[in-house]
Amino acid sequence: MRTLVGLVVLALAVGVSGCSNKGLHDLRHNGDGPDEFLVMPAKPLTMPVELRALPEPTPGGTNITDINPNAEAVAALGGKPDMLGQTAVPATDAALLAQASRYGVPADTRVALAEADAKFRKRSARSGRFRLFPVDRYSQAYRRDKIDPFDETQRWRYSGRETPTSPPARNR
Repeated sequence: MRTLVGLVVLALAVGVSGCSNKGLHDLRHNGDGPDEFLVMPAKPLTMPVELRALPEPTPGGTNITDINPNAEAVAALGGKPDMLGQTAVPATDAALLAQASRYGVPADTRVALAEADAKFRKRSARSGRFRLFPVDRYSQAYRRDKIDPFDETQRWRYSGRETPTSPPARNR
């Protein structure tokens, strides 16, 4: 009897341990700490030659170490720091922009996304807040946008286009 209870407890512990890490699928902010995407690392501090020559501190302004951190971040990611803040599309990206907007660009994209998000949240709120098991909000939010790679591979193959090899379709 003791062995049976031990096995049941062990099986329960193993089963529950699989529910612990949702990774990037957890869309909620779970902490009071800073947003890691808003923190910009600073360069190492250096000691100036003459301390009396230092300028007055300007809260929210620039400093001697990081004169223009946004431009430096753009350059580090492969962009052109001189394009920072400009709204015009560079000539080198004109063909890309034309291809991406070939079917038209809705002017109210942000408004449409905000309305769709509000509808989803309202629909989710109706179903109740108490759940027996954790819910994957990421999968719920993007369920309609999910692409099945096996169906896409077959669709492209049937159209006569070349496709890379892929693993066989899983049993459905």
